[in-house]
Amino acid sequence: MPALPRAKKRFGQHFLTDRHYVDRIVRAIAPAHDDAMVEIGPGTGILTRELVAHLAHLHVVEIDRDLAAQLRTQFPRDKLTVHEADALDFDFTSLPAPLRVVGNLPYNVSTPILFRMAALAARVRDCVFMLQKEVVDRMVAKPATPEYGRLSVMLQYRFAMATALRVPPGAFTPPPKVDSAVVRMAPLDASRPRARDEAVFGRIVASAFEQRRKMLRGALRGVVKPEAFAAAGIDAARRGETLSVAEFIALSDAAAD
Repeated sequence: MPALPRAKKRFGQHFLTDRHYVDRIVRAIAPAHDDAMVEIGPGTGILTRELVAHLAHLHVVEIDRDLAAQLRTQFPRDKLTVHEADALDFDFTSLPAPLRVVGNLPYNVSTPILFRMAALAARVRDCVFMLQKEVVDRMVAKPATPEYGRLSVMLQYRFAMATALRVPPGAFTPPPKVDSAVVRMAPLDASRPRARDEAVFGRIVASAFEQRRKMLRGALRGVVKPEAFAAAGIDAARRGETLSVAEFIALSDAAAD
């Protein structure tokens, strides 16, 4: 097996090296031959190789110029297309839809990438990501728990999510200082509840969690008029962390009237 490249801190690189966890992640993804799939951050290609074996074709987005060049030499072009780009800038709408998005997301940019996926939910079939376990815990958190916050609400507004498996630091080289986890995100169907004005919804959710210990009447002062709380049937003395996604939608719709 060739020596691993040196991990670059500026890209938040931790290379998955444990075959046991590679196999478990592949099973969680369950790739099928005709899937339209893109892998974010393929790195050394350890997961890429397994995906290519199952798929007619795979796209990958890799920001590291050296790793992108290595991937181009490891796989035939009719099986793998390497996009040398930052996943935060890459145009995912240029790829076929419905798109399956997978990958080991760098810890330092995982949240912005998740918000990009939320914006693309209408074109996505599902996402299977490995991230810092703390982030996954926030993604799947329930109301009135310490992990529940803006990320929880904004993702659960568009996706059904579940933790697939936990991955220890020793599965990576170099090992990170925290545990990782794999999460599956499946876009909710067209019947899902939607806010009438999603910009208003986003502002209310963000404001509710900026000072999460504040009561809603204080946290949302200047964002939601007092009468909107009554119209939505929500006590303004509650804190944002206690509201379900459905309640945030109701409050948003009342505020938008």
